Amino acid sequence: MKPLAVIATGMVTGVGLDAPSSCAAIRCAIDNFQETRFIDRGGEWIVASEVPLDPPTRGRSKLVRMAASAAGECLPALPDVPTDQVPLILCVAETERPGRLSALDDSLIAAVSQSLGVTFAATSRVISNGIVGGVQAIETAFGLINESGAPYVLVAGTDTLLVARTLTALDQAYRLLTPDNSNGLIPGEGAVAVLLGPAAARPVQAEFVLRGVGFGREPATITSDEPFKADGMAQTLRAALQNAGCTYDDVNYRITDISGEQYAFKEAALAAARTMKQVKQEYDIWHPAECIGDIGAALVPCMLAVAKAAAEKDYAMGDGVLIHCANDDEQRAAIIGSFVNPESDHGQ
Repeated sequence: MKPLAVIATGMVTGVGLDAPSSCAAIRCAIDNFQETRFIDRGGEWIVASEVPLDPPTRGRSKLVRMAASAAGECLPALPDVPTDQVPLILCVAETERPGRLSALDDSLIAAVSQSLGVTFAATSRVISNGIVGGVQAIETAFGLINESGAPYVLVAGTDTLLVARTLTALDQAYRLLTPDNSNGLIPGEGAVAVLLGPAAARPVQAEFVLRGVGFGREPATITSDEPFKADGMAQTLRAALQNAGCTYDDVNYRITDISGEQYAFKEAALAAARTMKQVKQEYDIWHPAECIGDIGAALVPCMLAVAKAAAEKDYAMGDGVLIHCANDDEQRAAIIGSFVNPESDHGQ
């Protein structure tokens, strides 16, 4: 599997309407959590991270506007290649999510294309699988570039949890962070895009590259009564490292989709303990959702954007990064990325 370079990123989040401002806010641990118009079962206003668009909009039209803005931020970095040769892989909410907005699968790419005034390749597609769908999109990009000859691929995610039925389902399952529940998440919304292309065989300039992905399945989900040993995430991490041709010596820190629930912290700790043969003196874990809330299908592109910014601005914990995530069901996924800088003694 030949590595892919992350050429450009675009972001629309509750803390910034472009990638530089969003990544800067996340780096500084700035959030925009505010009370919403939704009320929890205890009669309190639900706190969330909302994207402030002007003019304000909601529903499907907001998903389109956010996705178009994030994708449009990446397009100026596209070399002299027509956009109709560039597939758009668009990640949206999983089909079984309560409150999922309608008409996401059939027409969303066309709506984003129309908003941008461009045409994407016929191989463009929508992946409706929530957070893990982002890693599936990266795997698809590997195939489109390395096997199908696509010059570049644009991977984007757009999502919102700020929907009444979605919030009600989370609240009834005691999964929202509220004054009565400290073991919960803060819902959010946003869109993030990453432009991918072939990594240089002999790079002459610094690149943030993706080396491989891995998948697994966890029988003891967050809603299960099964004994929890993080078998699925451990399987996922081993697969990602193997597919990338890496070991833990090549990984310096982690970025995860953890959004506040204890289950996810426990899973990350158990999976690391079960797969790491030698203890690392430092093995930091970052979770952007602490600043922007749980943004669902946009979280994986967001983590890639954060990793790229951290590498290029030299505040990452090292050159190698492990990105891992989970859906509420059994699905688990991970990506291995690294910063390759020919001017440094490391990053090889």
